[in-house]
Amino acid sequence: MLREDRYRKRIGLGQDGNSLVLLIGIIAIVFCIFKFIWLVYNIADKDLAAYDQNIFNWLVVPGDFEKMMSRPWTLLSFMFMHSDPWDVVGNLLWLWAFGYIFQDLTGNNKLIPVFIYGSVGAALFFTGCYNLIPKLAPAASTVTLVGASAGITAIAIAATTLAPDYRIFPMINGGVPLWILTVIYLIIDFSLIAAHKGAPGHFAHLAGGLVGFLFIYQMRRGRDWSNWMNNFFDWITNLFNPDRQSWKKTAKTDLHYNSRGTQPYKKIPNITQKRIDEILDKINQQGYRFLTDEEKDILKRAAEDEEL
Repeated sequence: MLREDRYRKRIGLGQDGNSLVLLIGIIAIVFCIFKFIWLVYNIADKDLAAYDQNIFNWLVVPGDFEKMMSRPWTLLSFMFMHSDPWDVVGNLLWLWAFGYIFQDLTGNNKLIPVFIYGSVGAALFFTGCYNLIPKLAPAASTVTLVGASAGITAIAIAATTLAPDYRIFPMINGGVPLWILTVIYLIIDFSLIAAHKGAPGHFAHLAGGLVGFLFIYQMRRGRDWSNWMNNFFDWITNLFNPDRQSWKKTAKTDLHYNSRGTQPYKKIPNITQKRIDEILDKINQQGYRFLTDEEKDILKRAAEDEEL
């Protein structure tokens, strides 16, 4: 088990293309870039309100529906924007906690789609509240939705829906169930709702959580909402990396068309580096729990050989 866990951690933290590391990196870099621009405004003794009006507000979701329709890119940009350093630090810590667990359960290719789905769903809910509820309509032109919290809530609820008894901190009486961590996170979010007098911006986080639940609900019924998004990401990546684009075709040719009379799925007793890499790639894409008994045995034997 310890040897198998070592392979899982290598996939989770050290492999190229890790979605969690990529997402955390993007949020941190975007924050640093715009905080630097804010500092330039501050040092130059310029009106900081001009920074909000001319730069920041063009990248966050406005409460006014017509304004949002004139800035459709805000549905994607707002989830990476933060103004308060403590907000971004808190969000990155929660993203790391829930994202690591969710990626361990589902593989490497569902984390970013859930984050985007939850954020966009929260943004639509937020704008809908300020345009459909008469009491809130007068404030629609002055409020904005900003930050990664809605997407993180979607990841938290998705991971908890998938495996509520997933254990963290195993040194504490056998481990703490994941659902307890999620309840703590939601209590903190509800306290912010109370502090802001029920602001729809915080209720939008719960809308993001609902989207995370629906994602897992549909996935269990064979409808994977992440497929088209991952295919799109792969297409974009392959435009700048033709070698990766031809990899699957090369593998297919080697296994089927150049077999020269051998069985295409013949088991090879020797453990090759190529076979190990294929198994590690499968863990990266689907998760460790989707390995067959044969693949787990290969990893175990490879670890034993490595120790000799």
